[in-house]
Amino acid sequence: MTFKPNAIVFAAACALSICAAGLFSLNSQAADGTPQAQPKPALSVTTVQPQALAWPLQLSANGNVAAWQEASIGSEAAGLRLLEVRANVGDVVRAGQVLATFAAESVQADLAQARANLLEAQANALDASGNAARARTLQSTGALSEQQINQYLTTEQVAKARVEATKATVAVQQQRMKNTTVLAPDSGVISARSATVGAVLGSGTELFRMVRQGRLEWRAEVTSSELERIRVGTNVQVSTANGTPVKGKVRMVAPTVDTQTRAGLVYVDLPAGNALKAGMFAKGAFELGQTNALTVPQTTVVVRDAFSYVYRLNADKRVTQIKVQTGRQIGDRVEVLSPLPPDVQLVASGAGFLNDGDLVRVLEPSKQNTAPAQVVPAQAASK
Repeated sequence: MTFKPNAIVFAAACALSICAAGLFSLNSQAADGTPQAQPKPALSVTTVQPQALAWPLQLSANGNVAAWQEASIGSEAAGLRLLEVRANVGDVVRAGQVLATFAAESVQADLAQARANLLEAQANALDASGNAARARTLQSTGALSEQQINQYLTTEQVAKARVEATKATVAVQQQRMKNTTVLAPDSGVISARSATVGAVLGSGTELFRMVRQGRLEWRAEVTSSELERIRVGTNVQVSTANGTPVKGKVRMVAPTVDTQTRAGLVYVDLPAGNALKAGMFAKGAFELGQTNALTVPQTTVVVRDAFSYVYRLNADKRVTQIKVQTGRQIGDRVEVLSPLPPDVQLVASGAGFLNDGDLVRVLEPSKQNTAPAQVVPAQAASK
C-alpha cells in the first residue's frame, strides 16, 4: 500500500491538534477544578484609627537661667583689717544679718577723740555765748566800743560753728564704726564670696555677691516673629537638666531685639526651691492655648528617606503606603497634619517592616489578662 505525501502531512497536523487540545483541557481542568496555593501574609499586625484630641499649643525656646537681681555687697571701711567672715557661698541670709566684721580699734579711738573735741567746742561756745550776752547789755551804755561788741558777737558765732563741725566729725566716726560691720542689704542666697580674714581692704571692694530673695528667672531667646505671641502672665514650662519640669510665668518681654541674632529676651519668673541654678542652660515651652489635633500612636508613623508614612489597611487585607506630614509630639502620640478619613484603619504595630501592597494578617486586640483558677489540693478536696 502506498501513501500520498499530502495524506501524511494531513495526518500529522491532526495529531498535533489533538495533543494541543488535550494539553489545553488539562490546564483548564487544573485552573477550574484544583484550587491554587494562596499567598502568605508578610506580617501579622494590629490596626488603629486616628483620634482627635485637644492638644496644648506650645512655643519652644532655649535660654539661660539667671538671678532675678544680684546684690554686690562691698566694704565701706577703708584701710581696716577684716576680722571675721560669717557667711559663705550657698548660705541663705536675711536682711540685716551680719556677714563680716572689721577690726574697729582705730575707729573707736578716732570716735573718742571726736567726742572730746565736741565737748571742748561746746565749752568754748558756752563761754563765747556768755561774753556776747554781756556785750549786748552794754551796747546802749557806751562802755564798750562798737568794734569790741562785734568781736564778742563774732566769737560767739565762730564757737557755734565749731560745735557743728565737731558734731559732723563725730557723726563721720560713728558711721565708720557702723561700717565695721557688714550687713546683708536684703534677704537672699550668697552666690559668691571674695572676703578673706586678715585682708586690709579699700573702700568699695566687693566682699559678697547675693541673689536677692533667692529668686531666679529664665531668660528665653525668642525670634522677633514669635515675640508678639507671648504676653505677660503666660504660663511656661521649663525643663531642668534631669528633665524635671518647672512651672513659671512671663514677667516681662524685652522691648528691644538683638541686631545680630534678631531674637528678643523673655523674662520668666521661676518659683523658689527648684532644681535650677543660675548660669544653667535650659529648654522650655510657652503655653499659648489649645488646638484640636488628629493624632496616631508613634509606632504608626514610619520615617523613610526623610519622609513620614503610614500604612492604610484595605478591604483585601493589603496595605497602602500614604505619605503624611507630622507635627507636635506628646508622649507616645504624634500629630498628623495631612488629612485622613476618620474611619481609616492604620497599621499600628510592625509598620516599619512593610512595603506598599503587602498582604498582612490582622490580629485581634489582646484580651485582658485574668488570674488563673486556684488549684485545690487533692487531700483538701477529699475532705
